Amino acid sequence: MLETNEYIPILKKLYDKSLILQSPSEFEPVFWFYFKDAIAHLDFTLCIQGYNIQSMRNIMNMEYMKWRIDEEKKGGRDQFPVFINWLKANHRETFDKLPILWREIYDTESPASYRSFRIAMDPAALKPLPAQFFTKCIDEFFDKEFLKSLYADASLGRLYQEFIGE
Repeated sequence: MLETNEYIPILKKLYDKSLILQSPSEFEPVFWFYFKDAIAHLDFTLCIQGYNIQSMRNIMNMEYMKWRIDEEKKGGRDQFPVFINWLKANHRETFDKLPILWREIYDTESPASYRSFRIAMDPAALKPLPAQFFTKCIDEFFDKEFLKSLYADASLGRLYQEFIGE
């Protein structure tokens, strides 16, 4: 680990977050998967930038990321990217309130993607993402209003039910 690496405090910020006041078992199951998935990608990318790729932390992350590829295809989860684009077309105000990571990664018009499990907002760019980007992502994913919307009977959950019913 680099002594003065600017990503280490952001990792600490991420690791200090808690869902203690939430009931993740009541979240819409697809949203719960993609919430954990986004956090894992944030963690993976931050660890690459903050720790040596051969550190135990990075090795553990790589094991999860291998597993998630198959999990992404189970239980209707493959509809999540389609749902995000449906929100963009049909419920723009809700789409605009989603965390930037979901908007950019799953928007078919955005070049952003997960590359080797690393977050790449611009795949052609060789520079690492700025530390502030990660701070913003963490704040968005742990925003109380956003977390409340993930429940199956909440606003985003109801829109998802409308989407899969079409």
